[in-house]
Amino acid sequence: MPDAFRCVVLIPSYNSGKLLRRTVSEVLVVWPDVVVVSDGSQDGSQHALDDLLLQHAGLHLVRLQRNGGKGRAVLYGAQWAEQAGFTHILTMDADGQHPAQDLPDFMAAGRQNPQAMILGKPVFGPEAPAVRVWGRKLSNGLVWLETGGVVQDCLFGFRIYPLKPFLQAMRMSHFMRGFDFDPEIAVRLVWMGVPACNKATPVRYLEKSEGGISHFHYGRDNARLIFMHVRLILTWVWKRLCGKRRLFPAEKHAQNCGSHGV
Repeated sequence: MPDAFRCVVLIPSYNSGKLLRRTVSEVLVVWPDVVVVSDGSQDGSQHALDDLLLQHAGLHLVRLQRNGGKGRAVLYGAQWAEQAGFTHILTMDADGQHPAQDLPDFMAAGRQNPQAMILGKPVFGPEAPAVRVWGRKLSNGLVWLETGGVVQDCLFGFRIYPLKPFLQAMRMSHFMRGFDFDPEIAVRLVWMGVPACNKATPVRYLEKSEGGISHFHYGRDNARLIFMHVRLILTWVWKRLCGKRRLFPAEKHAQNCGSHGV
């Protein structure tokens, strides 16, 4: 009988510098199956994995020739995972924000809830930039409306997705290829009936002196988010007008699945 939960850690990376190797090394300590998607990186960071690729049979590298955005990179990685026989992906950033030590807890939650997406809910430390903490509140409020309160944080990319509905949602849309990926895929999967399990976990923000890198562009990416929410809210209103009272079929399945520090 096939395993209902076979998960690979998927790390999209674009010019992640020295943090990529450190992140991958930390993951390999606690989980053997990892795929890194180098999204047109030009800083040579992917070459820092060469010795790790030789040492770890479960580590794989997918190279994309041009940078196409986080969502596109995750899609390519998910397609690779499907072909490799995995049933789930756990996405995490290459920049050290997401704690590798929490992977076993997330994997346990995923195994217990194989039909659900496990959504990280960040617990911010005192070093977290106030502009980021407060800036995400608006997006979270809109996604709360769009999902009936199912998704408690829409921008934190530390998540487990069941592959089959994930790929179905991605292939149905030409959007979700850039910075808008994390919030929109969560909304779309809730609308498809995928249960959501919200799991609190700490988040780290690294200073530039520690190698911290941000590819967020305030003008471009905020405009992308605004356009995304306009599309989603118009869809939400249209479904209401069409009389689809249960717009959120996964609403009754929303739950918390453990916490750290809260």
